[in-house]
Amino acid sequence: MTYTLITNGLVLDCETSTATAADILINQGRIETVGPPGIEAPHDAAVIDAAERLIIPGLINSHTHGHGSLYKGGGDRWTLELLLNAGPWLAGERTLEHKYLAASLAAAEMLCKGCTAVYDLYVEIPAPTLEGMRAVGQAYSDAGIRAVVAPMIADRTFFQAIPDLVDALPETLRERVQKMKTTPAASTFDTCRALLDNWTFDRRRITPALGPTIPLHCSDDFLTTAHNLAREYDVGLQMHLAESKIQALSGVRHYGKSLTAHLDSLGFLGPHFTAAHAIWLDHDDIARLADHGASVAHNPGSNMRLGSGIAPVREMLDAGLNVGIGTDGAHCADNQNMFEAMRLASFASRLRSHDYDSWLSTREVAALATTGSACALGMGDQIGKIAPGFEADLVLLDLNHLNWLPMNDPVNQLIHTEDATAVHTVIVGGDLVVRDGQLLSIDVAKLKSDAQEAIAFLGEQNRETRALAEQLEQHVGKFCSGLARSPHHVHAMAEPDLPR
Repeated sequence: MTYTLITNGLVLDCETSTATAADILINQGRIETVGPPGIEAPHDAAVIDAAERLIIPGLINSHTHGHGSLYKGGGDRWTLELLLNAGPWLAGERTLEHKYLAASLAAAEMLCKGCTAVYDLYVEIPAPTLEGMRAVGQAYSDAGIRAVVAPMIADRTFFQAIPDLVDALPETLRERVQKMKTTPAASTFDTCRALLDNWTFDRRRITPALGPTIPLHCSDDFLTTAHNLAREYDVGLQMHLAESKIQALSGVRHYGKSLTAHLDSLGFLGPHFTAAHAIWLDHDDIARLADHGASVAHNPGSNMRLGSGIAPVREMLDAGLNVGIGTDGAHCADNQNMFEAMRLASFASRLRSHDYDSWLSTREVAALATTGSACALGMGDQIGKIAPGFEADLVLLDLNHLNWLPMNDPVNQLIHTEDATAVHTVIVGGDLVVRDGQLLSIDVAKLKSDAQEAIAFLGEQNRETRALAEQLEQHVGKFCSGLARSPHHVHAMAEPDLPR
């Protein structure tokens, strides 16, 4: 059937904080009509009864790492730098089946929690492969979620990226770290070009992009090549930018200017670029991003989980910068719940100022997680709205759920009350993927058994790599926490980090 009619539901209007009775007619995966109850539909149209349901646009996750889904709940008091130190064992020694499995886990959780599209910077160790990225794309395609898939790439190691870190290590550990190498840039870009040349998925559903990981992890030549390749193939770029104070301080020391200013000097910024996190930015950095039409993927849960700081989202919006919301990976945020990410985005904004007029309103947060994230994915004219011509990516919430008893202001409750437990139905491109809260596209019981087997296997395979990371952890942690107490003109913590 090409037509589907959703009837008897309440359609949320985030701009007016109202929920109005309306029918939605879907034709070949796109919304054709949104109108008062009783709109005409072809006699053979499939019908979805949305009585006692609130219909919202599918939530859009502007930044995650699908590979992290196998290690949700891993680590406790990890900073970003300690997480990067653990990266080789968290993502190492994986087969194609493991790569497919991790992406499937991410997709399953996102869909069941009302997320219909995602921007995934997926890591393969030691470097991206054509087969690996295809496995990730296939996992998302099989699950039925819309996805932008970007291999995360670099030509410098974490230890090369932070000035003086290697010299601060004990000699025996220093020698082992100095033997760590990245894959040659030429080989990495050969793989990226082959991937872009031979993309086998429908780009309306699964789209390629490139993910140069962090500015300091990439030489200038590497960044320029990534930018040129993305422009040649008209795909997006996403990069972690000024996520931690360590990165901000290291950037000034290495480049003599901010990370954003350096990217600008390379011609790297533009409408195709999304900066993930973007916490330690000053006014000039924000203006640069806004002037170039770039986007920011705001990840409040991960930012607090790793102690990275609170992003200046109000300042970004005031500058006209597009902002979306992301969960970040489950290995550094512990879930893929966009409802939690929205709630934390609202709350985090209140820790930056006593001026309540500067806090994010719930209407603004709802827009960030829909239209803002859609623009970050390069799909601003396709998804994020319940309107004619847009893809039919929709979520139906059960208004009989305790989260909605009673219903007062629907947008306030969407952001501050809903936790994904009222998700009843999820539709992506007109296809039903969740019904009665149950995922239709993935066998969750098999997913569970496969994941447990994978963790046992990978734990053994990465035993030595993990042991080295654990030996390095205290040295990396002490060096970076000391560096973080250095003065910097940007303040992104709820309280100043005073010397001890």
